[in-house]
Amino acid sequence: MATSTTPLDRLTSAGVAVWLDDLSRERLRSGSLATLVARGVTGVTTNPTIFAGALAHGDAYTAQLAELAAAGTPVEDAVFTITTDDVRAAADVLRPVHESTGGVDGRVSIEVDPRLARDTAGTVAAAKALWAAVDRPNVLVKIPATLEGLPAITAVLAEGISVNVTLIFSLERYRAVLEAFQRGLELAREAGHDLALIASVASFFVSRVDAAIDPRLDALGTPQAAALRGHAAIANARLAYEVYEHSVATPRWAALSAAGARPQRPLWASTGVKDKAYPDTRYVDELVVAGVVNTMPEGTLEAVADHGRVTGDTVTGTGPVSAQVVERLAAVGIDLDEVTSLLEREGVEKFIASWEQLLSTVEQGLQGTASGADR
Repeated sequence: MATSTTPLDRLTSAGVAVWLDDLSRERLRSGSLATLVARGVTGVTTNPTIFAGALAHGDAYTAQLAELAAAGTPVEDAVFTITTDDVRAAADVLRPVHESTGGVDGRVSIEVDPRLARDTAGTVAAAKALWAAVDRPNVLVKIPATLEGLPAITAVLAEGISVNVTLIFSLERYRAVLEAFQRGLELAREAGHDLALIASVASFFVSRVDAAIDPRLDALGTPQAAALRGHAAIANARLAYEVYEHSVATPRWAALSAAGARPQRPLWASTGVKDKAYPDTRYVDELVVAGVVNTMPEGTLEAVADHGRVTGDTVTGTGPVSAQVVERLAAVGIDLDEVTSLLEREGVEKFIASWEQLLSTVEQGLQGTASGADR
């Protein structure tokens, strides 16, 4: 039997699906995505920030912007067309992975307009529109795990649409997400949908937790606080995995599984290191466990490929120690629930800001190509 020789090989062998947290027209055209897939990447996630960055650099979208401008396309429709085109193309690149893994991987995510994060009905309508426009079985529609997003998640899954639940920070909200997921599958089953065709992941954000808590620990300036630096995010994620384990060990899940349902895999998001004092592969190496996804920006992926320290399962059985970290945080005055609530609000606000930047960039592009054509 061949021995895995690279960290990415070892990560895959440990049961972690490696996804890329990035997409652009240039990456598609250059063959960069196809190359990464050949190296072991089995999925792609996108968000408003990624699309805003892609549109703001290079000329890969110039021709399409000119066509849209000539047709008099409104800016929001243009954004919809551009982003769904990119996701459709990426889904086609990953279609062989989707087929070879029996529909588990080869997934590409596209997010509903984040301005709808507090609008249940609007989110449901937007998710249906994205699903229909991309029209690929291996797409995941991203819905934020806001309170208003929870019933939308259930409703969309009930329609047989695969969902990536995003912006999860707290264990309480994650439990609610799992409830929304299972209820959605139950409704889908009642409606006659094939549960085996419905996929879902739950994107639990990691590094942003340390980025929010570490400055608070530094401000305390005590040895007890210093000893907790860099431990909150990993402990929070490991406890989330424990919640997941409990969710798939219930009679309710057994009934869904018997009907063909697949588990909603935990997905580690925000895995790029924000504090350069930490190893750049920290949020990969410390969250290795079978049955999860780790979506990485390209820099983190390349760091893992080069020098990741993947030695096997680093999550199973860590619940008690992780719970102690949360208790120690509380003992120094840091309320993890308060921090994660703040992070959710900030996350929605940041994605809205990125979406508005995306709209502005596309509007400028439409105007620029239109004025160029007039000269």
